[in-house]
Amino acid sequence: MNSISISYTLKFELDFAPEYKWSEDNQCFNVKTGRKIKQVYNNGCIGYTIRGKFKSLKYLKSRLRKIKNDELPF
Repeated sequence: MNSISISYTLKFELDFAPEYKWSEDNQCFNVKTGRKIKQVYNNGCIGYTIRGKFKSLKYLKSRLRKIKNDELPF
């Protein structure tokens, strides 16, 4: 069986939901489940579904914090 492995460098996380992290190329991941989170369009806003509720990019950008090296999960 063939497999492909991709590595991402995580840079940011949410202050209210630290399991959601963003990579250098602006992709969102839930590190608790190991899944990539899709960006969605809802009522004229672009954002993500965080913990089952839609959050706009404008709101999320204000709640991002930089990850320190000692806080990385791997």
